[in-house]
Amino acid sequence: MSCSKEEIERKRLAAIQKRQTKLSSPNSPLRNLSISNTTQGSPSFTAQNINGRKLYHPYKKPEINDSENIPVTKVVSGTIYLISESRFEVNLSEFCVPLINIFKSLPSKCYDANTKLWNFSIDDYEQLISKVAPLAPHVILGPLPAYVLKVLRENATDPNTIDLSPVEATLRNKLMPFQEDGVRFGIAHRGRCMIADDMGLGKTFQALAIASYYRHNWPLLIVTTSSMRDTWQNKVYELLPSVPLMNIATLSSGKDTQLVADKQTEVVIVSYKITTMHTDLLKSKNFGVIILDESHHLKSNKSQCTTALVRVCRGAARVLLLSGTPALSRPAELYTQLLLIDNKFFGSYTEYGKRYCAGRQTNFGWDMSGQSNLAELQILLQKKFLIRRTKEQVLTTLESKTRETVLLDDSLLQFSKEDQQELSQMADTWRTSRPADKQSALITYFNESARVKTPAICKYIKQVIKEEGVGKFLVFAHHRSVVRAVCAVLDDLSTRYICIDGHTPATTRADLVERFQHVSACRCAVLSLTAAGAGLTLTAANLVLFAELHWNPGMLTQAESRAHRIGSSGGVRVRYLLARNTADDFIWPMLQNKLDVLNNVGLSGDTFKDTAMTHQGNNNITQYLTPNHIKNKNDYIPGTNIRKNSLQCDISRNNITETECPKNEDSFLEHDQDDDLLANMEL
Repeated sequence: MSCSKEEIERKRLAAIQKRQTKLSSPNSPLRNLSISNTTQGSPSFTAQNINGRKLYHPYKKPEINDSENIPVTKVVSGTIYLISESRFEVNLSEFCVPLINIFKSLPSKCYDANTKLWNFSIDDYEQLISKVAPLAPHVILGPLPAYVLKVLRENATDPNTIDLSPVEATLRNKLMPFQEDGVRFGIAHRGRCMIADDMGLGKTFQALAIASYYRHNWPLLIVTTSSMRDTWQNKVYELLPSVPLMNIATLSSGKDTQLVADKQTEVVIVSYKITTMHTDLLKSKNFGVIILDESHHLKSNKSQCTTALVRVCRGAARVLLLSGTPALSRPAELYTQLLLIDNKFFGSYTEYGKRYCAGRQTNFGWDMSGQSNLAELQILLQKKFLIRRTKEQVLTTLESKTRETVLLDDSLLQFSKEDQQELSQMADTWRTSRPADKQSALITYFNESARVKTPAICKYIKQVIKEEGVGKFLVFAHHRSVVRAVCAVLDDLSTRYICIDGHTPATTRADLVERFQHVSACRCAVLSLTAAGAGLTLTAANLVLFAELHWNPGMLTQAESRAHRIGSSGGVRVRYLLARNTADDFIWPMLQNKLDVLNNVGLSGDTFKDTAMTHQGNNNITQYLTPNHIKNKNDYIPGTNIRKNSLQCDISRNNITETECPKNEDSFLEHDQDDDLLANMEL
């Protein structure tokens, strides 16, 4: 509601009177200013006693010494986290003058203009905490966890001072320089650590060397996958000849358990499954040294296997974990492995999850599927728990690995109109499902996608066999139906091959690998992703094909390394066969996002991202492929980058660099059960 001219004039005069009253006050900051009326009655200000550049100070600038007297009008929270072994950073929710003054008072203060955050030397940590304490409850800083501070203050043994002469000479003489470094790292950490080297860098050699160094703590227990028991037995016999073969017990069933109790038995080799069946027997042996191969199988703290091994390892003096992929997709998978190395690790899973997994409470309990403070977690891992080297870092003579994406021809996909409608409905179901229902929705979609892709996959295999420059190659698939279809194609072409899946007896796997490696006429190995994706050495191959994806990136990189490892000659090409309008549309971008998390914590150097720039929200797989330069648009099927005269596919080479991915896929299959369910499905 507007005021009349009389009301406006009355309010103006009242304001002038109020200001004159303040001016007459001896404590007024306007004491040295006078107000005079202009001809129109408007006030004008005249400065008095102006001797400097500033006319007056309405408030006193706070000094550092009286920072605690400055009132904080609202609660300011902050988080402290490590950015290196020697420095930490503080991230505040609000700007706070008293807190900034405290920051400026610390000797090691450093302001990062790019991040607009303050960081300090770890030596100033206690001083910062004590100075901030009086500002509570208005200022709350989340401190560094007590366990992190304990690790930083530990006096580590210098690995370079360690003498490896106690290691058995036969094994010691076979170690490469970087493997010797790994052995020294393990000994410097008192035989309790993880060797997380890239696949194919000889983790077995390093683990046995550390175990040999601590032979006075034996008996030795080696826990591995069923397919690797015989391989470990052969390596122990080969590299540690002082251990009689009769003193090595390999348990393949419950009938062999009497070997464990035999006093002469020095080395026991078991599978993870056997461990759960005979936990009490293994615990009674009081193993002093334990090697856990492929330790990422222990990612769930609720599984029977993890519970059993926590009991068995509790009394062991030395515990060595081996894995090229310690976390297959998220930081939560590390907790139980780290707990086996240090049974006092971080106090509880909840505290670990809140710190590094962005843990939050939901109606269904704690959600630990996220990630947070990954730089600090990486520092903690490297200082206390693990050593990791990649092939690029230590094998300068190893040929490179290149990845390619292959877009299968739509015309060869087994699509009927009913199939198209059904798959489209499945995709919509997955998009609109609640998080708890997404798992089952995607598995159904994944199964149907395999059926649709199979004809195009088989056609592509035929082309590869005729392709110039392709020698031996591997084909990985997940569904049994796809494995059988690929084998049928090879039979039709009279191409010799081996096949290893979940039904292949463990006793024959080594013979099959030997045949592929050394029989020149054996050109192909057809392999199950979950049953043969780890633990095998197939370096005779120079091409690796993935007929199907897996939503766990660690499974794929493990499988790639069956060929790209020590012993391979020439480069290795990896091709992923993708089909549009199938589950690949969702799984491929999800793999890229999960690998980003592992890269941030230093547990992977891989990326599936390509060179093409994409737009968010588009769920068509072609956005993640690098299209060939189109010279004549009429030569291509409309809306695709496939030539009309192409037999079955368009190969899109890429260097796998960064691209943007749909952010709405981040929550894809957030729970640990997804990988276990997929691995155990009878498909």
